[in-house]
Amino acid sequence: MKLATRTTRITPSPTLQLSATVKALMAQGKKVFDFTAGEPSCDSPDEAKAAAINAIQAGFTKYTAVTGIDELKDAIIEKFKRDQGLAYSRSQIVVSCGAKHTLFNLALALFEAGDEVIIPTPYWVSYPEQLLVADATPVFLPTSEAKNFAIDLSALKAIITERTKAIILNSPCNPTGSMYDRETLEGIAKLAIQHNLLVISDEIYEKMVYDGHQHHSIATVNPDMVQHTVIVNGVSKTYSMTGWRIGYAAGPEPILKAMGNIQSQSTSNPTSIAQKAAVGALQGGSAFIENMVKELDIRRHALVEGLNHIPGVHCPMPAGAFYAFPNVSALLGRRFGGKTLSTPFDLANFFLTEASVACVPGEPFGTNSHLRFSYTGPLTVIEEGLRQLNRAIARLE
Repeated sequence: MKLATRTTRITPSPTLQLSATVKALMAQGKKVFDFTAGEPSCDSPDEAKAAAINAIQAGFTKYTAVTGIDELKDAIIEKFKRDQGLAYSRSQIVVSCGAKHTLFNLALALFEAGDEVIIPTPYWVSYPEQLLVADATPVFLPTSEAKNFAIDLSALKAIITERTKAIILNSPCNPTGSMYDRETLEGIAKLAIQHNLLVISDEIYEKMVYDGHQHHSIATVNPDMVQHTVIVNGVSKTYSMTGWRIGYAAGPEPILKAMGNIQSQSTSNPTSIAQKAAVGALQGGSAFIENMVKELDIRRHALVEGLNHIPGVHCPMPAGAFYAFPNVSALLGRRFGGKTLSTPFDLANFFLTEASVACVPGEPFGTNSHLRFSYTGPLTVIEEGLRQLNRAIARLE
């Protein structure tokens, strides 16, 4: 039977594939120093677990409203008011099965053949793939590592066409850890309003910032931007609740209504118990966030400083999220076992097979010069993994 054409336009998530490979190797008893995980290693907050247990015991195990229970929507509304001074109503909130599902609903609700969507590079691997499923065209906006992956407003303006419908922003960014300052966001907002574009603001890492940096949402930099912005967020990263699968969007009511209609015919509601857990996290997890970010900061310094001590590796200090994005171009072209390591993929495979170190090659993020390392694992794994990398690189010709 012939598959639908859309299946030929997309590829499986490379980060999830790599994580599965690592878990399979570990299940075979092999020791792997895993830097692929896109999730904190700590447990979910006690407040979330207690709320879930109470929900189970109370029999809260049936269908809920498709777009989320009012209690959770109210907690999300309060979060936006408290953190960003933004005011939303329940009809402007949709809760989905993770932020990835939120973005997928949004792509299906907004885009079709002929639409162009601008994505700064490097980018999270699923942005272009989801656009392709929706028949839209991703248009990539290159950024420079030398300028901390900042968006050049003149370059952005130059690629806006009559077919441009939206811009996707991710700050703090996966994979670079870079952040957009307020001045840049103000410039992007001006262009979005001028050209009647929507900004999809992926703020899933908003709480994971370091060194006094401040997260800004583009919806707050101009009064008119609330109507030009859909904010995507969730509890997965902030509260170490990746498996609970709760993400949410806030934005103009007509867009959110369309997303809800799509969800009603796909997943129905997010898991009832997970919704209650998300309420517990949002209402009582502030201390959890503070402690987790402090620990991540220690691991951030250990990994980045360690990478920068390896010959041929240069790694800027990320301002947010929990990824290091070292430039390894100086290692490309070197040889091992008679084979030339020409690409980040080659290098990542070499590290896995010869050093038992798992990281993600840069190609799926839109770069041929970098690798992505997550620093969410234990400090002992980071330290020993760095030693393994040093030994392996010393063996290259």
